[in-house]
Amino acid sequence: MTAQVAVLASGSGSILSAILRAGIPVAVVVSDRKCTALCVGEQAGIPVELVERRSFGSDFDRDAYTDQVVEALSRYEISIVAMAGFGTILGSAVHKAYPQRILNTHPALLPAFKGWHAVADALAAGVKVTGCTVHLATLEVDEGPILAQEAVQVLDGDSVETLHERIKQVERRIYPDTIMRMLRSGAGGAASKGEAAK
Repeated sequence: MTAQVAVLASGSGSILSAILRAGIPVAVVVSDRKCTALCVGEQAGIPVELVERRSFGSDFDRDAYTDQVVEALSRYEISIVAMAGFGTILGSAVHKAYPQRILNTHPALLPAFKGWHAVADALAAGVKVTGCTVHLATLEVDEGPILAQEAVQVLDGDSVETLHERIKQVERRIYPDTIMRMLRSGAGGAASKGEAAK
């Protein structure tokens, strides 16, 4: 199987590591900031692209930044884009370049607890069960079609950290499984280099 997956990450690279352990062919790792995920990619012999986000304020140009990410991705043959803790919400250009081929993982059972603070929100709500969802990413955050879900019990005395770690353990299993399933199904075929930039 040729390298067909681009992984977008902004943190420790733990999801990336799980994807690599599963034997998924990764063509490139892209990040919006200097982070450990880039080191994980380099150590695995995978090309890395730092498309650094220069502003986190009101002057941030999301569309211009998205164009830079799409340009970086267009240099590789990509059939699936896997968001793996990527810290920037991208604009419409990436969805046009990879329609129905961008995956995301979320630490809750969507449609419950959307947004950045899903684990804390689940604890605050006092639910007994939360979990992990793998879904197709869309312009509307955490609204895309659900591909896989698994429940995680909320235990007495759980903190955000302890609960999130158990969710991550599920995530590291079901996310690679879902990516592999999409690859095997064809996932629309790999875009040739340059095609995504059109």
